[in-house]
Amino acid sequence: MASTIYRNTKLLEIVRALPCQHCNRADGTVVAAHSNQLRDGKGRGIKAHDYRIAALCFRCHSTLDQGAQMSRAQREEMWEAAHRRTIGQLFERGLLLVAAR
Repeated sequence: MASTIYRNTKLLEIVRALPCQHCNRADGTVVAAHSNQLRDGKGRGIKAHDYRIAALCFRCHSTLDQGAQMSRAQREEMWEAAHRRTIGQLFERGLLLVAAR
């Protein structure tokens, strides 16, 4: 049984408030860059889960997705490091909160 891909447009939008979590650029081009890993829900024509994102500017996102300048391992490490920083920044800035049920 396949799991449902998690989608949350509000989460994607609040990531735009962060600087790039790779180069620290805050030039208005930062977006939530989804993981390119199958383990994160990525598939042919399907983006990974919305919680597997990294705040990346246009330049860094393009460099990551084009892949010509880095090995696969380097691209994975770049994205993972930016993802960890993104989630940390969302919590530290109070942009992502956990509600008690």
